[in-house]
Amino acid sequence: MADTTQPETTEGDGPAAPAASAKPSKPSKPSKDEKRAGRLAHQITAFATSHGGAEGQIAHIGRGTVRIALVGADGEWGVLVAPSAESARRAAGLAGLTLHDDFDGDLAAKVRTGPYEWTRMAGIQLGGTANPPAPASRDA
Repeated sequence: MADTTQPETTEGDGPAAPAASAKPSKPSKPSKDEKRAGRLAHQITAFATSHGGAEGQIAHIGRGTVRIALVGADGEWGVLVAPSAESARRAAGLAGLTLHDDFDGDLAAKVRTGPYEWTRMAGIQLGGTANPPAPASRDA
C-alpha cells in the first residue's frame, strides 16, 4: 500500500465556506436530443415490460433518421423511429436494450409473424386488401 501523507490543517485553515451571496447553480435544461432519447427509452421500456424483455437493432432509414426494431421475448415485434443514430443509441442505453448489429440470424428467428403480416406481405395474392390506387395527377 502506498504511503500517502496529507498536509496538516488547523482550525480556520480548511476550505472556506461558500459566501452567503453565492447563488446555487441551476441544473441545465436537457437538450432536445436528450428529451427525445428519454421519450424513446420510455417507449422501449414499456415494450420490453409488456413482452417479457426485448432486444433490438438500429438501422439507417434515410434523411438522418434511424429505425429501432424491437423484438420481444414472446416474439412480438415493433418499430420506433429516432431522429439520429446517436439519439437511438442513447435511448437504447437508457432502457437497457440489448442491441444487435444485424437483423438476421438469432434476432430474426425470434420474430413471430401472424396472419396479418403474411396478408400484408402478399397483398391480394392471399386474399388481403389491394393497395389503394395512386391519386390522380392534377397536371393531366
